[in-house]
Amino acid sequence: MTSANKPQVAGPELSATEVTAYLRAHPEFFEQHQELLDGLSIPHRTGGSGAVSLIERQVATLRQKNLQLERRLKDLIDIARSNDELADKVHVLATALMAAGTRAHVIEVAEELLRSSFNADQSVLVLFEWQDGEFDEFTRHGRFLRTVTRDDAALGSFKTFLDGNEARCGKIRDTQRKFLFADDADDIGSAALVPLGENAANGFLAIGSRDADYFNPGMSMDFLGRLGDLLGCALAVR
Repeated sequence: MTSANKPQVAGPELSATEVTAYLRAHPEFFEQHQELLDGLSIPHRTGGSGAVSLIERQVATLRQKNLQLERRLKDLIDIARSNDELADKVHVLATALMAAGTRAHVIEVAEELLRSSFNADQSVLVLFEWQDGEFDEFTRHGRFLRTVTRDDAALGSFKTFLDGNEARCGKIRDTQRKFLFADDADDIGSAALVPLGENAANGFLAIGSRDADYFNPGMSMDFLGRLGDLLGCALAVR
């Protein structure tokens, strides 16, 4: 039998007397292992009442605050890491849109990157202005592009959003989901609506998620605003 297959035998448990003797013989132990002090609980009794001393309460409070600060720091690091990843994706999108030679190519790039890089469950681009035949290939074979006039009656439920000139997140109306996502409308739990151009002059982008909490009114709109600016400019200058 090799050593790797030999059963592991636990060492004998140290007695309190042995631990005490070791610490007396090595008074510098806790100076060399200060991280252990955070987990120690040493009550300080006052008089004969058994009440906890003010010092112990202060130490307990400081430990709790330390834990809260550690959690907060971890959250901030996670957010910073996520923002860095998102910034890289926006950069890739921006360079790809700049390289696109036609509006049709812009739409192709946007559809691909929204699906592959931004993990959009469903996305729909609604355009208000187009030339005859410009996007026939997209409207015949795909669901990403919708071309309508701004005064189309089907957009009535979007009026407040279109007049507001800012992105919106959360749950959307049934009529809005049906217009945007058609047969997949029931699968969409939340969505982001992003205007393209001033007062959605060029149209708007809708990104849908199956998760009802993924897009919510409390989330930051910075990324969505930049996404709308990039796509709106790319569509307007060609």
